[in-house]
Amino acid sequence: MSKFKLAMIVALCAAVVVPAFTRTPQAPASSSAASAPDPKLPDSKLPDPKLPDPKLPDAKLVEDLVYANRILSDQVVVDAFGHVSERDDKDPNRFLLARSVAPALVTKADILEFDRNGEPIDARGRAVYLERFIHAAIYRARPDVKAIVHSHSPAVIPFGVTGTILRPIYHMSAFLGAGAPVFEIRNGAGMTNMMITDNKLGDALAKSLGDGTVVLMRGHGSVAVGDSILQVVHRAIYTEVNARLQAEAARLGSINFLTPEEAAKADAQTDSMASISRPWELWKSRIGKID
Repeated sequence: MSKFKLAMIVALCAAVVVPAFTRTPQAPASSSAASAPDPKLPDSKLPDPKLPDPKLPDAKLVEDLVYANRILSDQVVVDAFGHVSERDDKDPNRFLLARSVAPALVTKADILEFDRNGEPIDARGRAVYLERFIHAAIYRARPDVKAIVHSHSPAVIPFGVTGTILRPIYHMSAFLGAGAPVFEIRNGAGMTNMMITDNKLGDALAKSLGDGTVVLMRGHGSVAVGDSILQVVHRAIYTEVNARLQAEAARLGSINFLTPEEAAKADAQTDSMASISRPWELWKSRIGKID
């Protein structure tokens, strides 16, 4: 072999072998380093994405509120106007109410959260009901109230303007007790547009309601309250039914109303959860699946 070829072979071998010996050795990965916690993560266990967020209202609460809106529309207690709310189960100083939309069109995505003064926590750029102060004021005044309906149900309106007291004519409306009081907006605010558009008017309305279940609003509508969404929907519907029956009975002659004692005994049964659950399921079945 020529000296030239031998020199070429030696040079090539050196080019391959030398980098292998001069390369900096890397330390093996430490098992303790691999198991070390990420300093950016909290020490506590990360929340399970499958579990409900403890800060958000219960999903069932939201669903029931949507059903309440749809049911009241189906039962012709509300039309394009009127609204229903429910106290937040996580924070009693907040309540849930839909954005400004006709009750029949309410979906889960429309439900907003409001503070104790009736201001939205995050409206996300959407319009809210002008009379949300009805709900805020009553929740402030009545810790026992968990749900509220405001409506303009037509049969009830005459009882707010004639001086005729809306009283329980049968057992299903026994919650009316000795009769529904009437809120006179002129007494506290003079000449207005008849609407409850601030907390001052809301507080005056709550005062007229007192510890009752229903209050009428002269020339406007009514408000029903309850200790659950099921109960308040039941009361709003049967307030309207009672108004129709009372007006019809008055045309026939003198009415023999339930006495306060009869109303109290009947109410213990017909206004109980065991009783109101039956029509609630019926009314829900008429609505079907909701979004």
